[in-house]
Amino acid sequence: SIYTHTHTHTHTHTHTHTHTHTHSTLQHYNLPSLLRGVLHLTDDSYGIEPLDSAPDQHLVYRLQDVTSQPRGCGTPHGDEHDHNNMKRAILHKTHYVELLLVVDNDRYNYMNRNSTAVTEEMVHLANFIDSIYMQLNIRVVLVGLEIWTLQNPISTDGSAGEVLSRFTQWREKELVARRRHDSAQLILKKSFGGTAGMAFVSTVCSRSHGGGINAFTNNNLPSFASIVAHELGHNLGMNHDDGRQCTCPTLACIMNSGATGSRNFSSCSAEDFEKMILLTGGTCLLNVPRPDEAYSAPFCGNRLVDVGEECDCGSQKECEEDPCCEYQTCKLKSGAQCAYGECCFKCQYLPGGTVCRSSTDECDLPEYCNGSSSLCQSDVFVQNGQPCRNQLAFCYNGKCQHYDGQCQAIFGPKAKAAPELCFKDVNSKGDRFGNCGYHNYGYKKCESRNAQCGKLQCSNVQAQTTFGIEPSIISTPITGGKCYGVDFMLGSDVPDPGMVNEGTKCGDNKVCMNFECRSADILNYDCDVEKKCHGHGVCNSNKNCHCDDGWAAPFCEVKGYGGSVDSGPTWNDKDTSLRDGLLVFFFIVLPLLALGAFVFLRRNELLRRIGLTYEVTEPLSLPVFRADGAAPANPSRAPPPRAQPPSVARGNANNIVRDGVSSPTGCTTELNH
Repeated sequence: SIYTHTHTHTHTHTHTHTHTHTHSTLQHYNLPSLLRGVLHLTDDSYGIEPLDSAPDQHLVYRLQDVTSQPRGCGTPHGDEHDHNNMKRAILHKTHYVELLLVVDNDRYNYMNRNSTAVTEEMVHLANFIDSIYMQLNIRVVLVGLEIWTLQNPISTDGSAGEVLSRFTQWREKELVARRRHDSAQLILKKSFGGTAGMAFVSTVCSRSHGGGINAFTNNNLPSFASIVAHELGHNLGMNHDDGRQCTCPTLACIMNSGATGSRNFSSCSAEDFEKMILLTGGTCLLNVPRPDEAYSAPFCGNRLVDVGEECDCGSQKECEEDPCCEYQTCKLKSGAQCAYGECCFKCQYLPGGTVCRSSTDECDLPEYCNGSSSLCQSDVFVQNGQPCRNQLAFCYNGKCQHYDGQCQAIFGPKAKAAPELCFKDVNSKGDRFGNCGYHNYGYKKCESRNAQCGKLQCSNVQAQTTFGIEPSIISTPITGGKCYGVDFMLGSDVPDPGMVNEGTKCGDNKVCMNFECRSADILNYDCDVEKKCHGHGVCNSNKNCHCDDGWAAPFCEVKGYGGSVDSGPTWNDKDTSLRDGLLVFFFIVLPLLALGAFVFLRRNELLRRIGLTYEVTEPLSLPVFRADGAAPANPSRAPPPRAQPPSVARGNANNIVRDGVSSPTGCTTELNH
């Protein structure tokens, strides 16, 4: 079962920096009356652990003395170089790895079937790993722990590669839906000989490949933490340091091919991580773990938002640069709505409808802020099995998987897939340049029907690959040209990135899965977009309709703004300015305009009607004489009539009676009866 943080309230986790030795740090992890941790000096590291035989005493030992013979790829070490400043722009931003640990049944039995002891051990392991990654400004947060107490749900027999494949497939089907996490690491009691662990490269945000396996055959937890940190580093895009121009402050760094017990990352590791973020986005690493997800005891100042906290800016110095969060209280400052998250900007929620995770592929879907949370919606994508690339490929885990795209990712934009003949010829050999995976006895030959699911074969390639690593390339002559395969020689703990990706269409209604060309029914695609989404959208990975722009969720049958119930609103549904403006216009402005237009058009009639109630007077202008004694003509008035006896109209109050001659006072005379 998965254990949550409620089981670990007795644990505390603190990071302390000592100043008694140049370039030394101490990370310690306390249990009641116990001290456990690692002391880092300039050239060495020492472990501190309580003695089982004497609870009040502790053992201090040099990690190098207890580290087992280096295991891993066996690739020759590279030369040493001076240590340079490796801080990169990417590393200035904190990234969070939500880690889930799975302990196999053999390890559980080895710990005397004591779930509490296993839990404490895994919490310490996660704390060690977190302390290692802090130098890259990466926080590793344990969000889940699964202990296989009854039996292993997958077989752990066979090679490390076979076990890794089974574990990641089990993770995708069983674990992903139960607990959100970025990487799952399987802890095995089993030994794989010279291989200490194995993991996929640059897959930390992958639903299908975000994981690794690690052999824990002894009780040296600090040394084992270096192994898990190494395999997790592969998930984070880090390749081996061997044979590269890397700078390392010690003899060997964590990503050296051997399990050396080192706790330092090289400059190459920092650059690899930066490259992964730039190329793939690494958007899942921006998710700050929710307080109810973190598997640790809460305390203010650890830069993780724990239960009861609104934010956590860290130390006093770090908090001085944080405009949103208060130091020591871990509460938001006055006026601040948020302090972290993709939907938080300048301490305020971004408006609803703001894209917080853009689409990266035609099989990926965007997510939007909802206007009332600092966190982006959970990542969703087009349902596996949806046709893409004009019906020539299938969507699989957010990407349209096809041979041309994979060749271009390795050999550049002009590369394309080789003819089927080349796949069958090369992959039938069963060597490192052509195979369908490997087992305990070496590489497996591809059967003819599975040849297009083995080693990737490309044509029209460039001289160099885009990975930045010099691989071995083999060319095979075929009719009309050549086809090319590649071996990156990344070591035995890294699956070959030169293999055809799972989910690639290998025939009519067929798809590659575990190096076999199988029926596409294995993808479990069951979406009828015409019926379920009324032809105006696609089904997402949660099997809900994601509607096209102009149609409304959940079923895309009425007009709307697009999106789905999972994506967040595609428009600012909390912005009332438009609504308020329309109300003002229709209930105030428009009636006033209508009234004004009515008055203007009916002004003459209104004036006549007003005259029924009010008596209008019109003064007579006094004559104005020029210097020559003549009065100027008034162009606006007719000349006065000749003098006649005044006439009176009786019985009509609307008639105004005027004298034909100006009176001495210059006023008109009204006769009323």
